[in-house]
Amino acid sequence: KMHLCIHRGSKQIGGSCVLFESGGKRLLFDLGLPLDAEDDTHQYLPDVKGLDGSDESLLGVLVSHPHLDHFGLLNHISPAIPIGMGAAARRILAAASPFLRGSWSIPTSGWDFTSAIPLSIGPFTVTPYLVDHSAYDAYSLLIETEGKQILYSGDFRAHGRKSPLFDRFIANPPTTGIDAVLLEGSTLGRLDETRQFPTETDIESRLVQEFRKTKGLVLVQTSAQNIDRIVSIFRACKRAGRKLIIDLYAAAVLEATDNPKIPQSTWKEIMLYTPQRQRIQIKKNEWFDLLNRHSSHRIFNEHLKDLTGTSVLLFRPVHIKDLEKAGCLENASFIYSQWEGYWERGDYDYLKNWLEKTLIPKTSIHTSGHASIHDLKRLVEALSPKRVVPIHTFKPELYPDMYNNVEMHNDGEWWEI
Repeated sequence: KMHLCIHRGSKQIGGSCVLFESGGKRLLFDLGLPLDAEDDTHQYLPDVKGLDGSDESLLGVLVSHPHLDHFGLLNHISPAIPIGMGAAARRILAAASPFLRGSWSIPTSGWDFTSAIPLSIGPFTVTPYLVDHSAYDAYSLLIETEGKQILYSGDFRAHGRKSPLFDRFIANPPTTGIDAVLLEGSTLGRLDETRQFPTETDIESRLVQEFRKTKGLVLVQTSAQNIDRIVSIFRACKRAGRKLIIDLYAAAVLEATDNPKIPQSTWKEIMLYTPQRQRIQIKKNEWFDLLNRHSSHRIFNEHLKDLTGTSVLLFRPVHIKDLEKAGCLENASFIYSQWEGYWERGDYDYLKNWLEKTLIPKTSIHTSGHASIHDLKRLVEALSPKRVVPIHTFKPELYPDMYNNVEMHNDGEWWEI
């Protein structure tokens, strides 16, 4: 029989970690940092034997997608342990890591996921399926061993730019009557059952409206790794007759997708601006080759004022001093395009105060990276699993209202299929 243990995630969002065991071999799915983690992240490592590389029965770690709450503890385990993830996700983390403080790590080599292509790992067959999510190159994972099948949903949605993936998956599921679905439920308790999230196309349209009505520079704050949103911003720029200004971090992340359809620093509608703090980083780390690769449309501080009415800046707080120095904030607007929870819990209080001081109005334009309740139900209906196991949710007690075959398991509890 296959044995499982949810080490973290049965009653919380973030920090996901599930251990599968079959025939004396073990495979870990995600090794995430909890959303409320303190600085000493090592303390959040799950009690899994062999994370120091001392136990060959631990075959590796498979990461569903490149969000910190699913991979953020990788830098605390032995580099001898193979890591599986999407090839583009691996490149994005490698490109982003040098720019970011904290718990970012470059995953060691292992397996590269290709959608619908099975991987044979010891007694396990694992088939990744590319899904629609706010992280680029995200997967659900079908695990098969000893005649049993489990789908680990990872994080997914059906209203992003890759929504056809979801529609195709439920129209033609890889298997039916599977033994269990470990199903994320991030939106439970936060969303009315009848409500649908705005699509990424809706987000694009709202951005166009804001871009058109702003007389000065538009500042948009979003994660450079939310590639769907970058595409929406870029498309909105084109429709509103503006150019997009990105920094070297965003340029490196976009390049790492290796996707010719994703906006790049070399496109004529995109300009590169490196804020002062980033220029110090470039000089200190000698990233001159990287800078040269992305400098074909580079602009400098003295250009910003002349570009205010015709451009959109992919903004981070690191830009503040540069923008003040350039004197380019008259009639500016600020669009917050991230999870509102960061704003509400005080992560951006410094930015909030700056906006109030400079009289720059804030507008929130965002949609969730997670499936609505309606779409969660559609997935379960298509797969008709023998049991639905809550994971990545603060509200596991709401699952029985949605499905009649829910099986609850606590963190740290071993169970079998």
